[in-house]
Order: sequence, then C-alpha cells, then structure tokens
Amino acid sequence: MKYFLSLLFVACVSVCMAQESPVKFAETKHSFGKIKQGVPVTTEFTFTNTSGKPAIIEVATAECGCTTPDYPKTPILKDKASSIKVTYNAEAEGHFEKKVTVKFAKIAQPIILTIEGDVQGKGK
Repeated sequence: MKYFLSLLFVACVSVCMAQESPVKFAETKHSFGKIKQGVPVTTEFTFTNTSGKPAIIEVATAECGCTTPDYPKTPILKDKASSIKVTYNAEAEGHFEKKVTVKFAKIAQPIILTIEGDVQGKGK
C-alpha cells in the first residue's frame, strides 16, 4: 500500500509540474500612476512562448466592465513574442486595481495580470 501511494504521489507531482506556463511575461503588473478621469489608458503586457509547441490563449477576462483585454486569437509559435493589451476606462475617480485572468489551452493554472493607478477628478 505504501508503495502504491508513493507512486501515486510521484505521478501527481509529475502532472502538476508538466502544467507549467507555456509563456514568460516581461511583467504581470503595471502602474499607470495618476491619470485623468474620463480618459481611457492602455498598456501592453508582452510575453514570449517558451514552450516547445504553439501557445493558445483560450480566453482573457477582466474582473469588471471598466477593463478590457485584447489578446491574440491565433497560436503564438515557439520562441515568438506577442502581447495582451489592457485598457481601463478611467470613469470612476480614485484608486483602482484591476485584474485580468489569462487562460492558456491545456494549462490548468491561469496567469493573472494586474493594472493599477489613481484617477484624478476632472477639476484636478
């Protein structure tokens, strides 16, 4: 029984390690600093496919309607770079921190991208 459990543990660890991200992001967090209210801002999160096969983004979703991700819909080939554009609409005054969840095909663990900043009122 101990032998069986040991084999099961090794198999589970092997599967989990095989689920490593197929891409490497230059950064996963961006600060816009102070921005004007009502003036949308955009940043690009660049990444490189570090796996031995094409990387496919199944979906990139923002946690609210004030943030819009734009991602490549075609496979990113081995050793090639691409980017995900994230736009924040800047309608609400004050500090914000928003997350975009990026899900790659055949990879269980999504990648979380974060944007943050401070929206200054129109009179400031």
